[in-house]
Amino acid sequence: MDARPEIAEIKRKSVHFLGVYIIGLFLLFLSLVASISVGAFKIDWMAMIGSMAYMQESREWLIIQNIRLPRAIAGVMVGANLAIAGAIMQAITRNPLASPQIFGINAGASLVLVIMAVLYPIYTQSAMMMFAFLGAALGGLLVYYMASGGGMTPVKLALAGITIHLFLSAIIESIIIFHEHSTEDILFWLVGAIDGAGWNHVVMLAPWFIVGGIGAWALSRSLTILSLGEEVARGLGQKITFIRIISVVLVIMLAGSAVAVAGPIGFIGLIIPHISRKLVGSNYLHIIPCSAILGAFLLVASDVLSRFISFPSESPVGIVTALIGGPFFLYLARKKG
Repeated sequence: MDARPEIAEIKRKSVHFLGVYIIGLFLLFLSLVASISVGAFKIDWMAMIGSMAYMQESREWLIIQNIRLPRAIAGVMVGANLAIAGAIMQAITRNPLASPQIFGINAGASLVLVIMAVLYPIYTQSAMMMFAFLGAALGGLLVYYMASGGGMTPVKLALAGITIHLFLSAIIESIIIFHEHSTEDILFWLVGAIDGAGWNHVVMLAPWFIVGGIGAWALSRSLTILSLGEEVARGLGQKITFIRIISVVLVIMLAGSAVAVAGPIGFIGLIIPHISRKLVGSNYLHIIPCSAILGAFLLVASDVLSRFISFPSESPVGIVTALIGGPFFLYLARKKG
């Protein structure tokens, strides 16, 4: 049997995947350059390269090192985390509408953080991260419980997720109304923003970004099989319950850490996995890294665009992602029936 056609097809796919990654990384690089150079204080390319290359303690160097570079790096990690979390959720639920926002994970994490901001406004960053994880887990479990009665279906999961998201959001708004004196700074964060991210937030995000990303990629083969259906996965010897538990832990880590730093930014976890599947196919070995790259690009690029909404003042990046994601959500809901 002649194996040359199969070998040629493998080479063609490899070149295609490599091209997608290169283009994605190039777009991410351009968005990072724009993030560092665009703002109320404009920094041209030559000044940016010079200040970063020669470490001159000029005004440009101080702005880049202390404000814009950590903001851009935090945006990369937050965007990648949300996109990977969305890809995992769509794999284990086989629901095209699954994402951390729609399934109540973002709202759960936000609720617990708002409650702690009211009751105990001074707490450490590590405690803040743990509270975000707790809230993300509670939100996800509540949606799962509501959708599991009488048999779980993708439609029931989506409806339960949206209902719980709106319910938790209403509680958050009520808390803010009754505690305006201690929640003024939270309003901006609740829309989703990374403008205040510093090196401390980068350090706080980095472990969960690394562990969550590596864990998701290591689980990619099992996610690919599980996305084909439970019967197929069982037939191939997959431990479905174990895979789902690990997947849920990874989603809580990725989405919870992102919410703790940037607030409940929506739609990235919904949009990017679909785009990744269109570009690299249904193999999660490629979907996970592609989602990470494109998720990082979308958030950083959206953050750059958000600076022009009320220039020179800052606007939350969540406004831009909502403007992009809202129509996409309606398109998916209509297309998938």
